[in-house]
Amino acid sequence: MTTLDQPTATAPTPVTSRDRPVRRELGVANTLSHGFLLLWGLLTVLPLLWMFISSFKTNSEILADPWGLPGALHLDNWARAWTGAHIGRYFLNSLVVVTGSVSLTMLMGATAAYVFARYEFRGRQVVYYLFVGGLMFPVFLALVPLFFVVRNAGLFNTWLGLILVYAAYSLPFTVFFLTAFFRTLPTSVAEAALVDGCGHFRLFFRVMLPMARPGMISVAIFNFLSHWNQFLLPQVLLQGDESKWMLAQGLFALSVSQGYAGDYARLFAGLSIAVLPVLAVYVAFQRQVQTGLTAGQLK
Repeated sequence: MTTLDQPTATAPTPVTSRDRPVRRELGVANTLSHGFLLLWGLLTVLPLLWMFISSFKTNSEILADPWGLPGALHLDNWARAWTGAHIGRYFLNSLVVVTGSVSLTMLMGATAAYVFARYEFRGRQVVYYLFVGGLMFPVFLALVPLFFVVRNAGLFNTWLGLILVYAAYSLPFTVFFLTAFFRTLPTSVAEAALVDGCGHFRLFFRVMLPMARPGMISVAIFNFLSHWNQFLLPQVLLQGDESKWMLAQGLFALSVSQGYAGDYARLFAGLSIAVLPVLAVYVAFQRQVQTGLTAGQLK
């Protein structure tokens, strides 16, 4: 009598104790990293939240209970800051200058970055590293020669001079970032467009530039934040005529005057008006920024 062979059960692989310390270390590292990010988030959000809440209080409420909620929403603080402190005029001035400087920076930076990434010519690396070398020079290092250059060019105390200076200081980072981004784009699309009779100028503006939209948006937002928060360059290049001041200059004058006058509610309202565009731009383009920053790593 023959018996059927019973299938032999395979013994489970024993779990070694080597993986346990590694998992425990990774868990501790994740906990520390998340705790640090939470602490950093609280240190960033809480002062902004306190500033917004204080902008709706009266001066007596700010001095008596700085951490409490306002008894009523005093919207007149925002109106007084917008008109009485001329924050509205400075806001529009900054909007005009920043729009012009970011547009000029993106046009020139994208064109240069595309050439560095896609074309071979003698001295390409030298010119590229000259652009990137501008990242090593801080703004305040060249304030004195920059002042004389702008004044001798007849652009002192003008928005055009400030726009050109903003664009010049933003070009190194823009070229550095977009050059790496253009290199990740597929060359087959460009080659197919050239075969179909597309010229180099049309290839850049009609094919490659739309493909680089995530990177363009990311760099444009970084440049917008840098130009919007700039204080040192306007303070040096825009003097005397208050009607041409930028928002940072207006806030500085407001903080000095209201600090002595004791009108802290109007000061907090002016600061809130300056912060709102930055928050709105980041919230609106948050996904595009993340896509642009990670696109080069997914290639």
